Amino acid sequence: MSTRVAKEDHRGDLPGPFAPEPKRGFTSHFGARLRNYFLTGLIIVGPVTITIYIVWSFINFVDAYIKPFIPTRYLPETYLPFAVPGIGLVFGVVGLMLIGALAANLLGRSLISGAEMMVEGMPIVRNVYRALKQVFEGVISTAGAKQSFRKVGLIEFPSKGLWSLVFVTSEATGEINMKAADGGKDLVGVFMPTGVVPPTGFICFVPRDEIKVLDMTAEDAAKVIISAGMVVPDYQAKIKEAAETQQSGAAG
Repeated sequence: MSTRVAKEDHRGDLPGPFAPEPKRGFTSHFGARLRNYFLTGLIIVGPVTITIYIVWSFINFVDAYIKPFIPTRYLPETYLPFAVPGIGLVFGVVGLMLIGALAANLLGRSLISGAEMMVEGMPIVRNVYRALKQVFEGVISTAGAKQSFRKVGLIEFPSKGLWSLVFVTSEATGEINMKAADGGKDLVGVFMPTGVVPPTGFICFVPRDEIKVLDMTAEDAAKVIISAGMVVPDYQAKIKEAAETQQSGAAG
């Protein structure tokens, strides 16, 4: 009898089914919860912090270049014990608006035409000026009301079976279309970003029938490119939303 009791008392030290069940998973579960909390906080704080940093850096950059040209009596820090950020940006925006208003009348157009004639007389400077003017005019027209050519598409690049996102920018006309078109194909100009730095990329002219035009907006495509493919718009949800909108319109 005593031998049996002794055996029962020592069952906790024996392996197998007699050993008590250890407490497993508490440490790992607690660590996983802490990791999830950290990642959730990073998702919330990260974009806000980076956005504030970029905006703040841009404001300081503009202030550093414009404030030296502003008379001291117009600067708030002349009357306040601290500097007010963004004053240079405000004066810059107002200055651009005044220049635009000046260019809208006859006198302003005459002055601008005279300045352009001076620039056109400089051999190297005029080439740089023409290129920059075309770039700015293209960007402004793209951001304006005429956005019919702002489409997103796919082309097979860098090899067959591999698809890359491109922005359809223009119709290929003139010498490019005449000499580059093979067999009378209609060429289209596209801009292919190289990666997470959107301003850099390639300008390509490809046949229209080799571009798969997407319903994706330019903003959604930019998100895909900047995030290196980690942020992809939900196409099925967009189709469902469009169908529901069409049904509600038909019912109304």
